Amino acid sequence: MNWLNSILILLAAFLCVFLQAVEGGVRYWLGTQVNLLPALVVYASLRGNLATVTLVALSGGLWFDSLSANPLGVSLLPLFVVGLLIHLKRDLILRDQFIAQFVLGLLASAAVPALTLLLLLSVGQHPLLGWGSLWQWTILTLGGALLTPLGFRCFDLCTRALSYRPFLVTSFRPDREIRRSRY
Repeated sequence: MNWLNSILILLAAFLCVFLQAVEGGVRYWLGTQVNLLPALVVYASLRGNLATVTLVALSGGLWFDSLSANPLGVSLLPLFVVGLLIHLKRDLILRDQFIAQFVLGLLASAAVPALTLLLLLSVGQHPLLGWGSLWQWTILTLGGALLTPLGFRCFDLCTRALSYRPFLVTSFRPDREIRRSRY
């Protein structure tokens, strides 16, 4: 992974947080806002290095908390923990498979709000909880799971469009026969 991909991930994190704050059509239609940061953390932890995961969790969490009702910095730890756990086991994960991306997006989108709620309750905050919270958590989880493979496709397309492909033509043809003789 090169620096261009890291910059694209950070730019996407900024745009996702901004669009989540501005766009309200999905929020009013479903009753909740789908969070795209766990999907970005999954992508960054599978395709990037630990510095990229840390930057996405730090900047994305601070941007998200500054535009939401959360206390500043409460989203940092859940995003980083999810990204770190996936990054540590990424050699065992089939990262190019659709179902693996879907399941990781499902788990990350379920774990981040649950850990954030746990942190909010442990610091003495009193968020509104009820049966509607279960609906919101379900929509958040399924939306993040569906958008994670889509994010992988979009980032792969951007990476192919903005980076060069090495020129692999050589002068040696594998079907050529080399005759050796004395003359």
